[in-house]
Amino acid sequence: MLGLFNKKANTLLGIDISSTSVKLLELSRSGSRYKVEAYAVEPLPPNAVVEKNIAELEGVGQALSRVLTKAKSGVRTAAVAVAGSAVITKTIEMEAGLSDDDLETQLKIEADQYIPYPLEEVAIDFEVQGPSARNSERVDVLLAACRKENVEVREAALALAGITAKVVDVEAYALERAYGLLAAQLGSGHDELTVAVVDIGATMTTLSVLHNGRTIYTREQLFGGKQLTDEIQRRYGLSVEEAGLAKKQGGLPDDYESEVLQPFKEAVVQQVSRSLQFFFAAGQFNDVDYILLAGGTASIPDLDRLIQQKIGTQTLVANPFADMALSSKVNAGALASDAPALMIACGLAMRSFD
Repeated sequence: MLGLFNKKANTLLGIDISSTSVKLLELSRSGSRYKVEAYAVEPLPPNAVVEKNIAELEGVGQALSRVLTKAKSGVRTAAVAVAGSAVITKTIEMEAGLSDDDLETQLKIEADQYIPYPLEEVAIDFEVQGPSARNSERVDVLLAACRKENVEVREAALALAGITAKVVDVEAYALERAYGLLAAQLGSGHDELTVAVVDIGATMTTLSVLHNGRTIYTREQLFGGKQLTDEIQRRYGLSVEEAGLAKKQGGLPDDYESEVLQPFKEAVVQQVSRSLQFFFAAGQFNDVDYILLAGGTASIPDLDRLIQQKIGTQTLVANPFADMALSSKVNAGALASDAPALMIACGLAMRSFD
């Protein structure tokens, strides 16, 4: 079984393996309030992860060891995620009242027609969603399937750092879980909102549209913060590392703002606008109530203002930690600047409390 929907009680680290870094987050909870116990971000070697696939196991394993040391967390069990594009999901109607074992047997028979790979290469999981709207004697079951190699390579990378993968989730579900923390920041009536979460990573931008807190649309496209790093590198003759640092810490020549950063920000606006047009063209919505920016690129100063101005929709930078307490070993300033990039790690860490 894939373990997408496992229920368990112990603390899990949320570990997000993206194309340029690994992000680790540990949460605790007392009552309804969360606390950030530990967090760290560690860069990955170039091309260790390509378009969300782990290409160099050693490199990723070593980065995971470093991020664990940096975070000073004693926890060695984790939740990780596979990209939505690697997972096939399908809601199937099944007979109500079947035991989990019977459901699993039935689903394996059913799954064959929905999954384009041989079943022995596939990890399958399911969750009963509730009674079917069409027939009260049947239930809707969410089937999720993913190629085993996608799961196994993540487990293997964690194992190199002495971490056990207890849960393998899907990025979109992790994002949805973290979005639950942000919804309250959007004010009253947040249950009925339609919100576009634009996650701008290093190489991929993912638009997820949530309606009533549920994901109704996702689309990935190749575009991200790496384009800005590449341009800095090219224009100022810097190494990848120097360009990445300069992008975060500043110290670039005076023409950087106008010649490099501004055109990149405008390219982001175009990407967001285009993604939304695809969403509107796909169906029943022609508007969203809010745009939430996530991912490392969301931290670029005033990007939210520019998007709001050009698209005309209220735009906010995602911070899932706004209402959380912080442990003494967490640097509040660093966490605040990394917050938009930690949405998936946060949603994964929240699996500790299912």
